Amino acid sequence: MIIRSPYPDVGVPEISLPGFVLARADQRGAAPAVIDAPTGRTLSYRELNDQVRRVAAGLRARGVAKGDVLALCSPNGPEFVVTYYAAASAGAAITTVNPVVTSSEMAAQLTAAGARWLVTTPEVFRDKGRQAAASAGVQESFVFGTSEGATPFASLAGAAAGPLPGLSPDDVVLLPFSSGTSGLPKGVMLTHRQLVASLCQTMVPHQVRAGDVVAGVLPMFHIFGMQVTMNATLRAGGTLVTIPRFSLDTFLGVLEAYRVTRAELVPPIVLALARHPAVDDYDLSSLRVISSGAAPLGPDLARACAGRLGCRVKQGYGMTELGGASHLAPDAGRDDPESIGPAVPGVECRIVDTITGADAAPGQRGELLVRTSAVMLGYLNNPQATAATIDADGWLHTGDIVIADEQGWFRVVDRAKELIKYKGYQVAPATLENFLLSHPSVADCAVIASPHPEAGEIPTAFVVLRPGCTADGLLDWVAERVAPYEKIRRLHVTNQIPKSASGKILRRVLREQERADASRTLTGARS
Repeated sequence: MIIRSPYPDVGVPEISLPGFVLARADQRGAAPAVIDAPTGRTLSYRELNDQVRRVAAGLRARGVAKGDVLALCSPNGPEFVVTYYAAASAGAAITTVNPVVTSSEMAAQLTAAGARWLVTTPEVFRDKGRQAAASAGVQESFVFGTSEGATPFASLAGAAAGPLPGLSPDDVVLLPFSSGTSGLPKGVMLTHRQLVASLCQTMVPHQVRAGDVVAGVLPMFHIFGMQVTMNATLRAGGTLVTIPRFSLDTFLGVLEAYRVTRAELVPPIVLALARHPAVDDYDLSSLRVISSGAAPLGPDLARACAGRLGCRVKQGYGMTELGGASHLAPDAGRDDPESIGPAVPGVECRIVDTITGADAAPGQRGELLVRTSAVMLGYLNNPQATAATIDADGWLHTGDIVIADEQGWFRVVDRAKELIKYKGYQVAPATLENFLLSHPSVADCAVIASPHPEAGEIPTAFVVLRPGCTADGLLDWVAERVAPYEKIRRLHVTNQIPKSASGKILRRVLREQERADASRTLTGARS
């Protein structure tokens, strides 16, 4: 049974992503578009549009051609925003890179994406970017400032605005990397049309407006912060306050100082707003709507936060492969904090039995399948993974288990896919398992998600040790080789990893084993 959005379909204009988002920038003139929270530095809409045009022209002058891939590795800030729209305007596809990844992880993404250009901060370039760019064969690197071996980004902004290439809505503009429903990270090919369609759909229930001040605290290299925060805010004419890194006191100070009206958050931040005593020291009365995503939010926590702050707290759901959100609770009307809301306009859903693939009966749980014009083209150079995710009828298999009520509002109740959601970040078990198996002490291993009250889930490893070996130092060894959010937080030593006849790890058995055997000795436990 197909469950359709309760909203009427929306038209999707034939236009590029930067053309759509910044369509009214010159008309908005001196209105503030982007504010850098740490310094108060402000770009008006007119200044933002002018800088985008100049940097786009500067990139073209340096050799950036239509179809090139440009890697953008930066925390949130005005430069991120300018680079994003400038690269898209110049005809490049942007692969966004998490600044905290290791040098080898960055090199792997740059290589897989075929990146010819890198834009980053001096710190990232010095610590890992130079080595990663050299390894991946990047042609030229630009930094926001100065760093030996890189071109100052300011030299691009100094270029005179010139003619830019014609862009087709069907050109690939974004190439983020996602682990999908399981496995190792893969390049997600998203076109201008798909991102514009997702924005048109999102902005019906998610009613950001001109005059709204939106906290840009979630990383804009991630599809949630990119689409629902950055692109939606600037399309609507709101003010985006960029926060490069999260600390509770800094975040609370930004909410108060800039009279923030809307914020997209992840559950750990909602938890802090609901319970931390420091919240009482700030005037947060301007805050009207909090949207939580990237991981499930408990209804009691949502109600506690809403009650304390006097604002609406709602949930949404989406995936990188969906170009943004597929479900969003509305800003007004029915208030159900346990639900991710109904499907946004233009989205069709099915709920299917995970074993038979047949449609589940109304009210029964099953895997969520989504079909929409915003679905990705596929995974870069990986037709097998694409076919495993999008079936012949265009249904994207999300790997999430849901229930829908009679009004078409959905609840996420479980996850069939293997991804771990640590504080909203995606952690692929396969990545950690590969590292563990490369250690001389480890004979076999498996990594699962364990519930955690603050992080949501933490990576937990089960390892089989080689004869005569111990697990001493194993957690630290892995931590040195992965990003901070990917660290293994808990380690069990076991005699055998349960597997199916085909060799697939039976993670469900491990989860049940962990719950049932609470007395098992933990080699390490960290939050």
